[in-house]
Amino acid sequence: MRDAQIYNSRDPAYKEPYGAVPSGTRVRFRLRPPRGQGYSRGLLTARFEQREQESVTVPLPWSGREGARDCFEGTLPVGDYVGLVWYSFRLESLDGRSLELGEYQLTVYDAAEEVPAWFGEGVTYQIFPDRFRRTVIPDPAGMVGGRWVHPGWDESPEYRPDGRGEIRNRDFFGGSLAGVREKLPYLKGLGVETIYFNPIFEAAENHRYGTGDYEKIDPMLGTNGEFSALCHEAHRLGMHVLLDGVFNHTGFVSRYFNGDGSYPDTGAHQSQDSPYYPWFRFQHWPDQYDSWWGVYSLPAVNESQPGYLDYIIRGEDSIVRRWLRAGADGWRLDVADELPDSFIHALHAAVRAEKPWAVVIGEVWEDGSTKIAYGARRHHIWGGHCDGLMNYPFRSGLLAYLLGGDAGRFQEDMETLRENYPPFAWHSAMNFLGTHDTPRILTLLGVGSDCREHTRAWRADFRMSPEQRTLGLARLRLGTLVLFAFPGSPTIYYGDEAGMEGFEDPFNRRTYPWDHGDPDLADWYAALGRARRELSPLRRGDIRWLRAQGRVLAFARVLGGEWAAAAVNAGERTEAVRLPWAARDWMTGERFPVTGEGCVVPLPPLSGRLLVSDEVQ
Repeated sequence: MRDAQIYNSRDPAYKEPYGAVPSGTRVRFRLRPPRGQGYSRGLLTARFEQREQESVTVPLPWSGREGARDCFEGTLPVGDYVGLVWYSFRLESLDGRSLELGEYQLTVYDAAEEVPAWFGEGVTYQIFPDRFRRTVIPDPAGMVGGRWVHPGWDESPEYRPDGRGEIRNRDFFGGSLAGVREKLPYLKGLGVETIYFNPIFEAAENHRYGTGDYEKIDPMLGTNGEFSALCHEAHRLGMHVLLDGVFNHTGFVSRYFNGDGSYPDTGAHQSQDSPYYPWFRFQHWPDQYDSWWGVYSLPAVNESQPGYLDYIIRGEDSIVRRWLRAGADGWRLDVADELPDSFIHALHAAVRAEKPWAVVIGEVWEDGSTKIAYGARRHHIWGGHCDGLMNYPFRSGLLAYLLGGDAGRFQEDMETLRENYPPFAWHSAMNFLGTHDTPRILTLLGVGSDCREHTRAWRADFRMSPEQRTLGLARLRLGTLVLFAFPGSPTIYYGDEAGMEGFEDPFNRRTYPWDHGDPDLADWYAALGRARRELSPLRRGDIRWLRAQGRVLAFARVLGGEWAAAAVNAGERTEAVRLPWAARDWMTGERFPVTGEGCVVPLPPLSGRLLVSDEVQ
């Protein structure tokens, strides 16, 4: 059982330090049972999961009284351990009665190195390269994959299977690095400080997750030199560049597997004498092999194979290192929980050795501190692996709240992450409302579901009604207000700020509507971007919950003596939040003075405010 009156793991009066702790810490615990229950001693039992479940018992002797409660205190030294500790308590009385409390999680991490702070402080913009901006209609002749190009930028992506019943993803629109470079001032105006690219290396499919050649920018996007020039210009404007590292699998059409013979190299599919043959696991060569989730076009690699490790990570001119030298500032690891911990650890070390300020962000869809994959607890955020993770729990919790859930549930879910995550991972989370793997956020908020009960053809043709779009836009403004004010990097999926619609892939990957986006929504995003850049509490401040009940969610970010607060009402009736300080709405300039009832800030239905201290008062 758990009783927050006897022990509350989130209250420093019961446990200190708060949350996850670095190895070497002595953690103080305190129990406070009612004196009338007559307990005479307490015990703490700690199970060190990564030390072969070693169990340690720590006595918690009586230490005094606080009012009508007894106090029992003790200290657990974690030593040089790194991993999860599961702990519980037992209170005993002289007459043989006992009370069991627990079990609780304690994350112990390696704090040997400092994690760069830049990623979590600023706004990230995710670009699906083929669909963001093209400057010319490219000619696909001679490019791998049998591609074809849509002549019209506003045409719909192809989603239907071909004559063999296969969805090939070989239709391209011709977005390019030159197009991104042309729009760098636009991104700067949105407040963007990190550009996160979906894969940009040569590949047969438009999503480029089946890498054909890690050493080469896809020719439809540009050249290696153009990538470096883009990075140089982005750096000049104060922006970083994050690349998508797809190291769990390659492409069937690739110089390494070479399933269709497109490359001059001898691939693993062509000969067992190929230098790449050991990279792959064949059950029956050449037609039966491990692949990502059984997708034949994405043959899985053996990430522990020495030749592959040298090529991707360990060599002085490894893929990870050379693209950092070319201008990138970090890697986002695709399907990080399908990569061995040893692989991620080695990659992290190579990244830091090549560029000490570079970061590694992992794709994980759950609580990264407790993630189990392939029967093993993962080390993602225990130090020396991922610096931050894609925060799908944030997205899930916020969506549930915006679509009718209780704000208290969102607070509880986020407090669980804050308690379980090391501070570096909490502040370096990639927070978002949508990605290339989820339906467009505006559609979800306006319609209320992903409409999987309908056919794919229906979802392809669907466009929101004016009423649905109005509702979606109102909810999106609230969601982005929370997103930009929350700890971690607020991440925009390209085109969300323009009001793009669409269900799942490829309908969430349409081309950016440069000539017919939503300018009012884009202005809203840009204002939030300015706030994130200019208000220091939003960049690195601690979170303080002001109210999370029913349809009202309000929290402050506090840094030193400065604060900024987000207050949101997702309901249908007017609400209010009360603050101890005079406040000003940073977005509108409206002021709220302190009166006899404090500072009362009204929140009309489906409205939100970004509040800062009103120094005029």
